[in-house]
Order: sequence, then C-alpha cells, then structure tokens
Amino acid sequence: MRSIKLSQKSMALVIGGALLLGTSVQGSTIMPQDQNSQRKQEKAARKQEKQAQRQQQQQQAPSTQQDQQQQQKAARKAQKQQEQQQQQQPPQNQDNRRLQQQQQEQQQQNQDSLRRRQNQQQTEESRRLEQQRLTQQSLERSRQQYSEQQRLAQERRWNEHDRDQRLSQYRQQQQWQERLDRQRRTDLERQRRLAQLRYQQLYYERLRQDQLRLQSWRYAYSAPQYRYLRGGRSYEVNQYQADQLRQAVNLGYDQGIRAGQSDRQDRWRSNYQDSFAYQDATYGYSGYYVDLNDYRYYFREGFRRGYEDGYNGRYQYGSYSNGTGSLLGNVLRGILNLQAY
Repeated sequence: MRSIKLSQKSMALVIGGALLLGTSVQGSTIMPQDQNSQRKQEKAARKQEKQAQRQQQQQQAPSTQQDQQQQQKAARKAQKQQEQQQQQQPPQNQDNRRLQQQQQEQQQQNQDSLRRRQNQQQTEESRRLEQQRLTQQSLERSRQQYSEQQRLAQERRWNEHDRDQRLSQYRQQQQWQERLDRQRRTDLERQRRLAQLRYQQLYYERLRQDQLRLQSWRYAYSAPQYRYLRGGRSYEVNQYQADQLRQAVNLGYDQGIRAGQSDRQDRWRSNYQDSFAYQDATYGYSGYYVDLNDYRYYFREGFRRGYEDGYNGRYQYGSYSNGTGSLLGNVLRGILNLQAY
C-alpha cells in the first residue's frame, strides 16, 4: 500500500511540472526551436507517464497476487478446519448411526417377539379349540352310544315281549292245526282226493318237526337293517327277520307247487285257498323273529303263485328242479320289497 501512495505522488509531480511548462510556453512567443523542445518535453512527459503507469501496474500486480494468495490460504485454512470438524464429527455420527441401528434392531426384535407370542397364542387357542372339539365329539359319541344302548335295550325288551306273544300265538295255532287237520283229512277221504291227502299228511309231519325244532330255539338280537311296507304300514327288520321273510315266500311257493300238482292229479278244480297248507301257512316258521301273521302273509303270497304254476304245469313265477321249487329273484324282491338302510 505504501508503494502505491509513492507512485501516485510522483505521478502528481510529473503532471504538475508538465502543466507549468505548458503555461510558460503559452505565455511566451513560441519559436521553432522552442516548439521542438516542447514536443520533446511532451514526448518525454508522456513516456514518463507511461512508465509511471507501468510501475503502478507492476506495484499493483504483486498486491493483487498477494491478496489472491491470502484468499487461497484463508480458503485452504477454512477447508482444513472444515475437514477437521468433519473428522471430529464422524465418531458422533457413527455413534448416532450405531444407536439408530441398535434401536432398529431392538424394534425388530420386539416385533419378532410380539409375532412369536401372537403365533404361540394362536397355536394355543387352536389347540384349545381342537381339544374342545374333540371333547365335544367324545361326549357326543358317548351320548350316542348311551342312547343306542338304551334303544337296543328297549328293543330287546320289546322283542322279548313280542317273542313271548308270538310263542303264545304259535301254541294256539298248534291246537287249531290239529282240529283243522282232522277235519280236512275226513273231507279229502270223502272226496277221494288221495293225492291231496298224501300231500297234507307230509305237510302236517313237517309241522311236527318244526314244533320240535322250536323247543330248543334261542333268541339272538341284531339291530334293524331293512325296512318294508305292508298294508300301508312301515316295518323295520334285522338280518334274521329278513331271512325268515324270504324263507316264508320261497317255502310257500314250493308247497304251492306240490298242492297244485296234487289237485291236478286228483282231477280236482283249481282252488289254492281250499288247501290245508294255505289255510295253516306256518310251515318253516323257524323262530320268533317276525310276527306269525306276517310270516303267514308272505307264505301265502308264495303259495298262491306256486299253486298256479304246479296246477297248470308251467313255471311263470319260479322254477322246479329235483323236487324243490324256488321263486325267481325279481318276483321275490317284488313281493318283499325290502329296502336296506
């Protein structure tokens, strides 16, 4: 700055000298020599002015470079301080990031722990509900078993009661059979229907065998398995009862064939209802599983069809082989119409 002030002062002296010189020249008469001298002086003054300007520029240039250098130093210093601050700050930022990461990990652990507890609670609730369902099912099965046992016990009591009634009914039927057999034999002898008389004697002998067999019969209970309709009423029967009903129809058909053949041999008119076997209809009654009247009903259904085939000598409802007749399967099913549960 001091060099700049000195250059300005020298410039002012040069300019002042030039002005005084110009004034003195104007005040006097200018001669040709003086003019040359004046030009030289002006030229010298301009040269000095230019030199002064160059010196000023040269003096100013170092100052500008110094300022730039000082600014660069200040900038580098500020950058260095900033770097130092940054170097000092990372540990704090790292601690903050570590703390945030720990907090996030802790939150994640808490969330995982919460989910595990929720899943565990759901699993325990599902187990509890499943255990409750199984317990209810077990109780329901126990109630059903108990109800079934009660029902079966009641059915046994009813069947035993029915068995006793059927036994009493069958014994009454035996007394009626003896009177009817004596009466029918007398009528057949009088009518000279010898073939029918022989058939009736064989039939009555088979009834005696049935009576002996029934004396040692033992009742065996079984749950109902079939249902059938008769006379607008529904009946439930087990396997023993269903087999006995099938037997009633087949034996009735077999005996009907024999009765029809006997009347044809005697050249007697066709009348299946006049036969002792049709009126009795108890042949083959092998137990007290079914009501006697039900058995007689299905025996007569088979007997009517067997008598028609035997009397006419053709087999529309069944077949006859080796002295034994049997109904066709579709005819038997049509008569009984047993429906399985």
